[in-house]
Order: sequence, then structure tokens, then C-alpha cells
Amino acid sequence: MLYDFLIAPFIDYGFMRRALAGCLALSFGGCPLGVLLVLRRMSLMGDAMAHAILPGAAIGFLVAGLSLVAMTIGGVATGLTVAILAGLVSRATPLREDASFAAFYLVSLGLGVLIVSMRGSNVDLLHVLFGTVLALDDPALILIVSIATLTLIVLAIIYRPLLVECLDPGFLRAVGNIGPISLGPIIHISFIALVVFNLVGGFQALGTLMVVGLIMLPAIAARFWSQEVPGQMMIAVLFGIMASIAGLLASYHWSAPASSAIILAAGGLYMLSIVIGRFDSLATSIIQLRHRTG
Repeated sequence: MLYDFLIAPFIDYGFMRRALAGCLALSFGGCPLGVLLVLRRMSLMGDAMAHAILPGAAIGFLVAGLSLVAMTIGGVATGLTVAILAGLVSRATPLREDASFAAFYLVSLGLGVLIVSMRGSNVDLLHVLFGTVLALDDPALILIVSIATLTLIVLAIIYRPLLVECLDPGFLRAVGNIGPISLGPIIHISFIALVVFNLVGGFQALGTLMVVGLIMLPAIAARFWSQEVPGQMMIAVLFGIMASIAGLLASYHWSAPASSAIILAAGGLYMLSIVIGRFDSLATSIIQLRHRTG
């Protein structure tokens, strides 16, 4: 019975295996980035960048239909453009970077929905916004796995200066120079590019509205289980895997929408972490309060 419920769907059906492989790759590549976004207080910027890729993906759809290559190139181009423009606006005006991202996010979302609606049907719009994780084909899966592999390699290379840039960007600007080249902007741009690439790869599976959930919710939940960045990254990946498996099984057994089931499973892990997490949870707060009053 347990085998039929938990394992058989992935053994018997290729589409379930491809969906699981895509979600696992997104968890390995995206969840560590989510931890760093939380550390940099850029959690909502991840959502903004997820929507920033929509116009480019929509233009790719307008030109070539549901073409993986066209939508990927368009999504990467607009995602990086919005990130750069938001950074430039925040540096040239008193407006903070998060406010700049919010403004571009709203414009991007409206423009993307308009472009898709002009050419396609409601089904096409739902495909772009909410993804089709159970319909992942081999090219889309290869794209997601390739992006996850690239992300892990680049993170391993820039991990230490990236952490310094997250915690004390002023210190990195002071000591992180290679001749006339400042290391800080390179690290920042590299990190933003990794986020954009993972969002673009993930939207093929979960859609632009849902992909950020699998990246951010496990990362936020991991904060309640570890106080060290490497530990948070490992726990976030584990939570991402657990949410992916639970969401796909819910979709298979109860015909729930796969993308939303995965995000709700991740949300359930987040709520559980708030209640019984090892650090700063409600349970630890109650225990500490009883200890002090006792």
C-alpha cells in the first residue's frame, strides 16, 4: 500500500519521473539562492524578478509560439534588463532598490499578460503563468538541470566573496579589488544573473507566478532550523525536495494542480517550521518564556 502511494507513480509513469527530476534540479539550484536572497533582505525582489521575465517569455511566445529556446532567451534578456535598470534607478535617485524592483515588476506583469493575450488563448496564458510541470519534455528538463549545475558551480566559486557582499558590502568594496577592477559589482551581478537563470528555467515547470515559491519558501523555512548559511542551504534543498514529492503525489492521487500543490506543500513546511522549528519558533519561544518565569 505504501509502495503504491509513494513510489509506484514515479516508477510506472515517465511524466512523473521527468516532473520530479525537474523539481529536484530546481530545488538544488534555486533553494541555496533563496537562502542568500533572505540573507540579503531581497526576498520580495525574487518575486519581482520572477515577474520581470514574463514580458521576454511573452515576446518569445509571440514570435515562435511555445518555443523553449525563444521563451528562454526572451526571459533571460528581460530579467537581466529589469535587474540592471532597477539597480541604476536606485543609484541615480533616492528610490530604494526594492521599490525600483516593485515598480518594474508591476509594469512587467501587465505587459507580459497583455502580450500573451494578444496572440494566444487562455490556455497559453495559464501555461506561461502557472507552468506545466507534468508535461516537461526532455529539452526543458535538460535546460533546468543545466542551469542547476551551472548555479552550483558558480556558487562554489564565488561563495566566500558572495557571503561577504551579503553581510558587509562596504568591506568587500574596500578590500575586494583586483587591480582597477572592483570585485563587489561583479559578485552582485553574478548573483542576480544566477537568480534570473533559475527563474527562467523554473518557469518552464512551475510558471512565472509559482516558480519563486519553490525557491523562497524552503529557504525561509530553513531559517528556523539552522543559524549557519551552509546548514540553511542544505535544509532548504531538503525542504524543496520534500515539497516537490508531496505536491506531485497530491497531483497524481487527487488530481490537484501540480504547481500549486508543490507550493502549498512548501508553505506547509514553512508553517510547521514557524511552530516547531529549532530556532526562533513559537515552540522555542514558549519554552524560553516558561524557563524564565519558572
